[in-house]
Amino acid sequence: MEHKHNRAEEISKYDEALALYDTNLDDNAIHQTVTALLDDKRAGNDTVEVKKFLFGCIDLTTLKTTDSVESVMQFTERVNRFAETYPDLPSVAAICVYPNMAKTVHDTCEVEDVRLACVSGGFPSSQTFTEVKVAETALAIHDGADEIDIVLSVGQFLSGDYETMCDEIEEIKSTCGDHHLKVILETGALGSMSNVMKASVLAMYSGADFIKTSTGKLDPAATPEAAYVMCNAIKEYHARTGRKVGFKPAGGINTVADAVAYYTIVKEILGNEWLTPELFRLGTSRLANLLLSEIVGEETKFF
Repeated sequence: MEHKHNRAEEISKYDEALALYDTNLDDNAIHQTVTALLDDKRAGNDTVEVKKFLFGCIDLTTLKTTDSVESVMQFTERVNRFAETYPDLPSVAAICVYPNMAKTVHDTCEVEDVRLACVSGGFPSSQTFTEVKVAETALAIHDGADEIDIVLSVGQFLSGDYETMCDEIEEIKSTCGDHHLKVILETGALGSMSNVMKASVLAMYSGADFIKTSTGKLDPAATPEAAYVMCNAIKEYHARTGRKVGFKPAGGINTVADAVAYYTIVKEILGNEWLTPELFRLGTSRLANLLLSEIVGEETKFF
C-alpha cells in the first residue's frame, strides 16, 4: 500500500505542475495567431545581420545510417576550414552526431567555441531501456560530448504515464551533470498543441536545459505553431521559476525564410535575452549553405 500511495503522490505532482499552465489550446487559433505574427514581423528580420546570427546558432548535424569515422572526420574538418576561410563570420554553434562518433569529432574539431552535441537515449524512437539510455549518455559525455539531445518517451506521454517519462528525463539529466540536456518533444507525433504545451512543461520541470521540436525523422517536423507554443511555455516557466530554458527547432528547416520565421517567434515571445546561441539553436545541415550564400551574396556550397 505504501508503494501505491507514493505513486499517487508522484502522479499528482505532475498534474499539479500542469495545472499551473493553460494547456487547453485551440490549434486553429494558434495557427491564425502565428500566421498574423509572421506576416507582420518576419520581413523586418530578413537582414544580413540576422542571417549571420542564425548561422552561429546552427547545430550542424549528420545523423545518417551511412556515417563513418572517415565521413564524420571530413564533416568536422569542413568546420575547421570554415573558421579559417571566413574569419569574420561566426562558426556554427555545435556539431551534432551519434554518440559513437563523439570521439571522432572531439579529436578532429579545432575550433574552440564549437560545441559537441550527441543524440542519445535510443534516438530517434526513444524505444529502449532507461539503463541503456543512461549508459549511452554517459559514454557520449566520456568521449567528449558537451551537450546531449534525447527524445522524451512519446508513448509514455500519450498514455499519461508522466511519472515514468519524467523520472527518466531526470535520471538522464543527472547523468549529464553540468552538460546541457536538450529534450526533443517530437511535436509532430503529439497530436495537438495542448499536448505540445504539456510536454514542454513536463520536460522543463524534469530538468531540460533546452526543449527541441523534432528529430527530423518524422513528418511533420518543426512547425511555427509548435515553436510558438513551446516559446510561450518557456516564457511562463521562466516567470514562475527564474530558470531560462533554451529553444531549438529542428527538422524541416529547409529555407532561410524558415529560419527567419523561428528567429521572429523567439524574438517576439521571449525577447532579445533569448537571441544567443546559449538559448537558441537551429538543428539543420542543409541550411548552412543557404544562409552562407545569402550572407556572402552568391551561391556557396561550403558544407
